[in-house]
Amino acid sequence: MANAGIQLLGFTLAFLGFIGSIASTIMVEWKASSYAGDNIITAQAMYEGLWKSCVSQSTGQVQCKVYDSLLQLPGIVLGTRGLMLASIIFSLISILVDVVGMRCTTCMADHPEQKDKVALAGGVIFIIAGLLALVGASWYGHRIAQEFYNPFTPTNSRYEFGSALYVGWGAACLTMTGGGFLCCNCSGEGSGKAPRYPAAHSSGQPGRDYV
Repeated sequence: MANAGIQLLGFTLAFLGFIGSIASTIMVEWKASSYAGDNIITAQAMYEGLWKSCVSQSTGQVQCKVYDSLLQLPGIVLGTRGLMLASIIFSLISILVDVVGMRCTTCMADHPEQKDKVALAGGVIFIIAGLLALVGASWYGHRIAQEFYNPFTPTNSRYEFGSALYVGWGAACLTMTGGGFLCCNCSGEGSGKAPRYPAAHSSGQPGRDYV
């Protein structure tokens, strides 16, 4: 039961990371306009995401525009898009795999060793998905910091980390942690060894023949 509990904990953490990756990918606030410096117009705030950019006025009005051309987008946006979408797809595959391999499910109940191997594979895929999301968010964040500290970047064109970046980092950590729990749980003693204990106990039967 303890091992099943660890599997359930790992699956729950990874699933929360999966939801966080989806939320981060959809969110607009991947980078937000910076208010550092003197000549900053604070009447509006600008946000840019992977799919669209938005401008928030001081009056509360928000105007968003979806990116028109895919080919005109910067390589950093296209690359981060691909990494985040790949992370979501890998997480979805891992969820389907772990539903079969977890001990709290009835799938493949007659083959416990195979069931543990399936759960282990799902945990590895979760870790890969978390790494993809971590690389995508970190790459985008590195570009923001690089442009912010570039002396040739105009003050009014500098951006800072948006909330979507933090959501992406948190989701990546949850996904990898959950996958790690699933892998560590299966790397130890397998559930298929339990039925063999009575067979090993049968070695005491010759002693009973003397009696």
